[in-house]
Amino acid sequence: MGTHLGPRDILVIGSDGPIKNSFRFTNECARHKIADLIGDIALVGRAVRGRVVAYKSGHSLNQQLVRRLYELAEQQERMQKLGTDALLDIRQIAKILPHRYPFLLVDKVVEVEGETRIKGIKNVSFNEQFFQGHFPGTPIMPGVLVVEAMAQVSGLLFAQKLEHAGKLAVLLSMDGVKLRKAVIPGDQLVLTAETVRMRKRTAQCRCRATVGSAVVAEAQIKFMLVDNEKV
Repeated sequence: MGTHLGPRDILVIGSDGPIKNSFRFTNECARHKIADLIGDIALVGRAVRGRVVAYKSGHSLNQQLVRRLYELAEQQERMQKLGTDALLDIRQIAKILPHRYPFLLVDKVVEVEGETRIKGIKNVSFNEQFFQGHFPGTPIMPGVLVVEAMAQVSGLLFAQKLEHAGKLAVLLSMDGVKLRKAVIPGDQLVLTAETVRMRKRTAQCRCRATVGSAVVAEAQIKFMLVDNEKV
């Protein structure tokens, strides 16, 4: 490509400046970066109003910004249209995870950052089946179920990768598990998972569960990814 072009046709910059050519503007390189940024932001497909400060930017960094702006715009439009901030509602979650009542412990997903991070919500109701025996006088959500909820939201994260569609994340090991605070009826459990490593047959993520600003549980969980029908 471009073999028919010479230095006069394109701007080639060496260590001492333009080669057999000259800048049209003293800030031509900055103008080029701004043009790249404007072109990349146009891929959001919506009018973007704001002030962008870019430091050592390039197409890769610009595209990260564009993906995030697109996700936020989609979320806002979904809220206006459907009255919900869910990226995945309970019906969509049930199409991905095989878990069912009373063991489906993610009500909705509100944030997804590609294959790297996810945030889900579990609303803890007094009507949860486990509160009948844990404990009748002092209802506390079992810690193992908090960890299970984190594992389920991790499974939803792994499913974002096309080659993992139809796969089931089966627990292999847990490290650094900490249960820091009791979860009780009325709490809203915010579940986040971040990918540490993802391969064809195994995956590992860092999980955290919070209620308000308090961390109630955290763990690093490793999974085996198997075909759903084989389980």
